[in-house]
Amino acid sequence: MNGISGKIGRWVAILACGLAVVCSAPVSAERIKDLASVQGVRNNQLVGYGLVVGLDGTGDQTTQTPFTTQSIINMLAQLGTTLPTTQSLQLKNVAAVMVTANLPPFARIGQQIDVTVSSMGNAKSLRGGTLIMTPLKGADGMIYGQAQGNLMVGGAGASAGGSRAVVNHLLAGRIVAGATVEREVPTMLGQGPYIHYELGNTDFGTAQRMVEVINREMGFGTAQALDGRVVRVVAPEEPSARVAFMGRVENLDVRPMKTIAKVIVNPRTGSIVMNQMVTLDACAVAHGSLSVVVNTEQQVSQPNALSGGQTVRTQQSDIEIKQSGGALMQVRAGASLSDVVKAINALGAAPQDLLSILQAMKAAGALKADLEII
Repeated sequence: MNGISGKIGRWVAILACGLAVVCSAPVSAERIKDLASVQGVRNNQLVGYGLVVGLDGTGDQTTQTPFTTQSIINMLAQLGTTLPTTQSLQLKNVAAVMVTANLPPFARIGQQIDVTVSSMGNAKSLRGGTLIMTPLKGADGMIYGQAQGNLMVGGAGASAGGSRAVVNHLLAGRIVAGATVEREVPTMLGQGPYIHYELGNTDFGTAQRMVEVINREMGFGTAQALDGRVVRVVAPEEPSARVAFMGRVENLDVRPMKTIAKVIVNPRTGSIVMNQMVTLDACAVAHGSLSVVVNTEQQVSQPNALSGGQTVRTQQSDIEIKQSGGALMQVRAGASLSDVVKAINALGAAPQDLLSILQAMKAAGALKADLEII
C-alpha cells in the first residue's frame, strides 16, 4: 500500500505542476466569427418521407410494415400503374426511410445540399439502395427541396447458416449533394442600421472585450453590448458596403475570458470530460467495498440400514463476508481532477464509484467546478 501511495503522490505532484503551467499561460485570441454568430443567419431543418429501392433482399418485410406497402401502391398510382389496395405485396428490395437535411442560410434555388437517409421499418441494410424522388418540407409544411440519388453506407455485413456479422451501421446512409433547393428562405442581415452578434456562451467579460476591439478598429461608438450575449453593431445599410464591413468585423481578434470550470460525467459509459480550469481544494478520499456471498448446496441425509429412518434432503448454506481494505488518499489543494481520477483508478474504483466520489467532493466543496451528468 505504501508503494501505491508513493506513486499516487508523485502523479499528483507532477500533474499539479503541469496544471499550474497551463493555467498561467495566457488565453489565446480568437476571431469574432469563432466566438459569435450573426443574429438571424441560421440553418433550417428539412424532413421528408421516401422509399429506397434496389436493395439486395435486405428491405422491409412488407407484411410487418404496412406503410411501406401503402407507399409503394401510392407511388405506382402516380406513375400510372394502378394496383388494388387489398393486394398483398411481397417485396424485399424496398425500404421506407426518413430523409433529413439542413438548409444553409442564403441558399439559392438550384443549389445542392447533402441529405441523410435513415430506415423506418425492419430493413436489414440500405447498402446499394437508391432513394427515389422525395420532397423535403420545412416546419411550415412548404416544400424547400427535392432529394434523390444513390446511398453511401459506411458499414458492411454478411450472413450465412444462421450467423450474421455486421461492421458499423447499415440502416443509415448519406447522399452527397443529393437534394436540390427548390425554394429560398429570406435571410435578413440585421435590422435597419444595426447588426446583432450573439456569443456562443453568455459571458459579460467577453462581450465587453468584443465591444472594445470593434470600437478600436472600426470607430468609437460602433459597437454596444446589450447584455452578456448580444452585441449591437452599427453597420452601413448599402448591401455591398455592409458585406465588406461584416467581413472586416468577423476577422477581428478578441481575447476571451477564461471558461467556466466544468466536469461532464456520463455514468452509462463511465466517461469523464473536464476542462483545464478544474481544480480541487485539499481533501481526503477513502475507497473500500463490502461484499456478501451466499452459497447454498443441496445435500442428502441417508440413515443407517437398520435404524428405521427416512432419507431426507437438506440445505447447507455458506455465508462469506468480504471487505477489501480501504485506502485513504490525501489530495493537495490545487491538484487537477485528472490527478484524482488517475489516483482513484489506481485504487481500483469502478466508474460508478468514481461518479459517487466526484459527487461527494462537490457536496463537500472540494471540487471547484460545475458537475454536469448527462
